Amino acid sequence: MAKKADLLAEATKLKLEVTEKNTITEIESAIAGAATAETEVVTEPAEEKKTAKAGKRSEKSLAEAEVKAEKEARKEAGDTTPQSEEAEAHMHKGPKPVVRPRIERRGKSYQAVAKNVEATKVYSLAEALEIATKTNPSKFDASVEVHVRLGVDPRQADQNIRTTVSLPNGTGKTIRVAVFAPEAEHAAAKKAGADVIGDEEFIKQLEKEEINFDILVATPQYMPKLGKYARLLGPRGLMPNPKSGTVATDVAKAVTEAKAGKVEYRVDKQAIVHLSIGKVSFGAEKLAVNAKAFFDSLQSQKPTTLKGAYVRSTSVSTTQGPGIKVENVVS
Repeated sequence: MAKKADLLAEATKLKLEVTEKNTITEIESAIAGAATAETEVVTEPAEEKKTAKAGKRSEKSLAEAEVKAEKEARKEAGDTTPQSEEAEAHMHKGPKPVVRPRIERRGKSYQAVAKNVEATKVYSLAEALEIATKTNPSKFDASVEVHVRLGVDPRQADQNIRTTVSLPNGTGKTIRVAVFAPEAEHAAAKKAGADVIGDEEFIKQLEKEEINFDILVATPQYMPKLGKYARLLGPRGLMPNPKSGTVATDVAKAVTEAKAGKVEYRVDKQAIVHLSIGKVSFGAEKLAVNAKAFFDSLQSQKPTTLKGAYVRSTSVSTTQGPGIKVENVVS
């Protein structure tokens, strides 16, 4: 009975509803059940993050990291809604502004000549050159330019188009040619029409950054002397280059070709070739002869490794005139 009395005392402490009428087994079961209930796992609250006074674990840094993470999540989800009242206040409200067509934003002279060109029509080369001579909005004798978009990749060495072409009727510009060569070549260069001829005197002009020429011709043995002035000549496109024919052993021939209308063209980063083929005053026939010389040269430069179309589009325009779409002459 002593055991039962002890069990009843323990059950009373646990506030169990048992009496002396219950058997020892029942009392023990009730006490065991109460003990299990007390030892059940209770989820403890998560420990607070320990923060530092400064550094990446400071309260400020942790808050900024949380805001940045939220921004990245919204960015990935494509959520562009304003996140603050201030941002909502700065939102553009009202109707969308009306933008005039591009042609209406041009000058009156341009609008007048642009009426001669159908924007959606593709002209033959002869028609385009005839129209170009009539669509010069400028008061000066403008250049007629050809723009050809190629299907090449200028980043590839074998597709980086760069060469020269001699235009039969010239460019219409007065070309000033300088010659940097030994004194023995000076007489022949002067006879060929060179405007600036020199040796040591020419170097002194470059040191003073005096550029009074459009094309510079040099002999191969004199090229090392120009290395010092590459930063002066290079950006201006005046550095002699064998591909452009300005590094030559026959100085007289190089000067004659430059004066006669030998020009260099190259593809730019957008895979477009731009070249002036003469002046408006030339007339359509002379311009057509120059254009044919250019397109023949461009055709000869077609890379053998090119896959796909070589020429994608061609257009003609005057210096400040409207563009005229042209049928692709080069295939």
